[in-house]
Amino acid sequence: MFIQNKQLIIRNATTEDASILCKWWNDGKIMAHAGFPHGLNTTEEVIASKLKEDTDETHRRLILEIDGLAVGEMNYRNKGDYTAEIGIKICDFSQRNKGNGRKFLSMLIQTLFEDFGYKRIILDTNVKNLIAQNVYDKLGFRKIGIRENAWKDQDGILQSSIDYELFEQDFINHSK
Repeated sequence: MFIQNKQLIIRNATTEDASILCKWWNDGKIMAHAGFPHGLNTTEEVIASKLKEDTDETHRRLILEIDGLAVGEMNYRNKGDYTAEIGIKICDFSQRNKGNGRKFLSMLIQTLFEDFGYKRIILDTNVKNLIAQNVYDKLGFRKIGIRENAWKDQDGILQSSIDYELFEQDFINHSK
């Protein structure tokens, strides 16, 4: 996958990206929202191996670039029944809260609906992540449930998540 909108690029992650992904995934500040305040403690070799397993049909990790600089990552997973599950992280803190996350999501969602034939996109987020919830609402996602105290982070603290879904007819594209 390669999607470009002006200076924003979404591209397939390759084994050459294992070092930057390793840096991000091992950084507890970046990974805290996903339940890993101490990072994943993984290696470049493990990540490179996982990247080799990615396919368009099953699961794909993606790199986000602004003006040629890697600033974050996305992924999608085929859940069957024309449903894709997606995720996003803007890992470069200087690039957060500038509207680019919403644009990157719009670019990916449009491609998944139009080019890959998905009919439904799902995701979840921590109930504490109010900024992400605002973005998902603006894109047309609908809250379909809250999982109270559904999982524990690395410190053993119970966390709650909100589940969202989006159908093509409800999608509000913000890629422009």
